[in-house]
Amino acid sequence: LAPYFIVILALGLGLIARAIYVPSTGRRTLLLTSVAGLPLLVSTYRMYANVDLRPLEPYVADLANTSSKQLAWGQALFAGAWWLSIVAVCYGASRVIYGLRKEVRDVRKLGQYTLGAKLGEGAMGTVYRATHAMLRRPTAVKLLAPDKADEQHVARFEKEVQLTAVLTHPNTVTIYDYGRTPEGLFYYAMEFLDGATLTEVVAADGPQPPARVVRILDQAAGALAEAHAIGLIHRDVKPANIMLVEQVGKPDVAKVLDFGLVKQLERLDTAEATQEGVITGTPQYLAPEAIRAPDDVGPRSDLYALGAVGYFLLAGKHAFEGETVVDVCTQQLHVMPPPLSEHGATDVPAPLEALILRCLAKDPADRPSSALELQDALASLHDRLE
Repeated sequence: LAPYFIVILALGLGLIARAIYVPSTGRRTLLLTSVAGLPLLVSTYRMYANVDLRPLEPYVADLANTSSKQLAWGQALFAGAWWLSIVAVCYGASRVIYGLRKEVRDVRKLGQYTLGAKLGEGAMGTVYRATHAMLRRPTAVKLLAPDKADEQHVARFEKEVQLTAVLTHPNTVTIYDYGRTPEGLFYYAMEFLDGATLTEVVAADGPQPPARVVRILDQAAGALAEAHAIGLIHRDVKPANIMLVEQVGKPDVAKVLDFGLVKQLERLDTAEATQEGVITGTPQYLAPEAIRAPDDVGPRSDLYALGAVGYFLLAGKHAFEGETVVDVCTQQLHVMPPPLSEHGATDVPAPLEALILRCLAKDPADRPSSALELQDALASLHDRLE
């Protein structure tokens, strides 16, 4: 091989590798590779411009009629043709790869927020850890699922975020911001919580001590009391939607999550996108009225679900279990949960069990009248258990 051809291969491979591994626009790569080839072409021309061709005449036809200048130009043009092909490959690789990287960056960036690791995924969307471009507070971003991104779901999602953004109770997850991606997907930013859901707590430690259960229920009831006071109900209170975190050195701070099924108590106008007559929530935590008439749920439906959460914490099992959703819903409608002692929870004070079962009453009128009343009952139990 000619010396310049070896240089072309070596330099070309290096520039191709750079185009693949170093982020760069196609234009920048085109300029860089073009400039890099100029010294090679000049040195190739000069290499052959002053070569004595006479010793080669017996071996190369028509060489006698060729001057060294002509040979130099021919070799330089040949090297240039090869270099143009390398420039084209580098330009194409850089443009495609840089474009793909940019698309990924755009997808991972929502307004002022840059998405990180995925934290979880639900029916309505996916939650990511995120960072703000200027603020340093830990943030989580929930992105509406692509299959829910039609106008009906977006309108519902946006309405609910606007409603829940006014909640300020320390035991309710705080919403910082919301918006839409360039593609029209809706998202909202909320405080990032580093802790464990009640589902994870029971899975790791089993049934919880009564005193701890009372503290958790009291905090969750406080969050619901604020929501109910401004005309909102949660509709999906369950262990997976209550997280325990540590804040300001204080452990077991409960945070009520995902008001994604929240609904105004007053009838919203016809522009609202919630569907009437559709059961929403988790079967093990649905109040009987939520099964019979989903549009008639009220604050006491949330208290029923919170009572089922308390039962789950004390027993380590759901109050109602079955092989199918129909089995569970049938029990919710017609069967009282078994005593906690049947699950081995023999250390539960009778007043606490009675309060839990009162929350799980089939008739809403037999439950505590409000989250505040439930808090008062829990406060009296807390004093006895401490």
